[in-house]
Amino acid sequence: MRLDRPSFTIGIEEEYFLVDRETRDLVPDLPDSLLRRCEEIIEGQVSPEFIRSQVEIGTPVAADVKEVRGHVAALRRAIAEVADDYGMAIISASTHPFAIWGRQRHTDKERYNLLAQALQGVVRRLLICGMHVHVCIEDEDLRIDLMNQVTYFLPHLLALSTSSPFWQGTDTGLRSYRTSVFRSLPRTGLPEEFAGWSDYHRHIDVLVDAGVIEDGTRLWWDIRPSARYPTLEMRSTDICTRLDDGVTLAALYQSLLAMLYRRRLENQRWRTYSRMLISENVWRAQRYGISESLIDFGRGELVGLPQLIDEIIDLVREDAEILGCVEEVEHAREILRRGTSADQQLRVFNEAIAHGAEEHEALQAVVDFLIAETVAGI
Repeated sequence: MRLDRPSFTIGIEEEYFLVDRETRDLVPDLPDSLLRRCEEIIEGQVSPEFIRSQVEIGTPVAADVKEVRGHVAALRRAIAEVADDYGMAIISASTHPFAIWGRQRHTDKERYNLLAQALQGVVRRLLICGMHVHVCIEDEDLRIDLMNQVTYFLPHLLALSTSSPFWQGTDTGLRSYRTSVFRSLPRTGLPEEFAGWSDYHRHIDVLVDAGVIEDGTRLWWDIRPSARYPTLEMRSTDICTRLDDGVTLAALYQSLLAMLYRRRLENQRWRTYSRMLISENVWRAQRYGISESLIDFGRGELVGLPQLIDEIIDLVREDAEILGCVEEVEHAREILRRGTSADQQLRVFNEAIAHGAEEHEALQAVVDFLIAETVAGI
């Protein structure tokens, strides 16, 4: 049976830290009036996060990548302007360079109180921000089929997104330390391969019926069928500091899904590999970002990111043209040329040290860089 083409509409969720402009540290708490003012400007699209120094935005459903970019730009701009009135700034990075997780407080809401009670220390140290991309795939079985296939590409997307090299004032040696922090929670990482929608729900129902989880929102996999919307939600990447970089990740993800759907119509499918093998590429992406290679399982060898990204761009070009996001997809080459946010943060830190700064001063310089880059181009 031939399925109707999915709409491939798109939405983005982003989480931001709020920092004190003077100390560059995270603010200990958000004034209620700040959130109320944000809500007045962007009703229904901004909310508190688990940690009190974070906010989350969610765009309306957008027809294409260009429209969703406009939504994210407007949301970043609105929150940044309100925060500035309070002597604060937002930063779009998956970890803060020197904030101490033990000093943070969680938001007093029932959902978050239950999480704190259930997960204890592992959730208290969840001082990280992410980006989630929703792409609408109306047919449920198709949603699962495409999830099984697109999982192969999640390490490539993670490598391009890395923005969390520092943790509590230390260079971790990883480009995405967020991934390591998040992996301490249960039900994270790569999803299982499922035979279809009913197979997926049979597994979820075991946990729900046992009283372990309430519903699918308690699955925090790198990619999952949304429990609220008819979308396939990609959660594997760091949040990009520059808006254009985040839009490129969204465009690549949307185009990959469209490519896999097109191949299905041609009676082709992307070969699925074991989660053990893909997990090795996830590790290489979080460790090295774009500076080292990933395993090409078809070739059975390590291949550099520039070659792999060129191949992905060629693979999805036809679909990106239909979706109207060729320019955004090709911006991936600019990320490779310039470096990810993680690469740039390390560069700013090392240059500050080379010019005589103390370590804390160099970390403050990194925060200044993040403040400026978060609102660049919006």
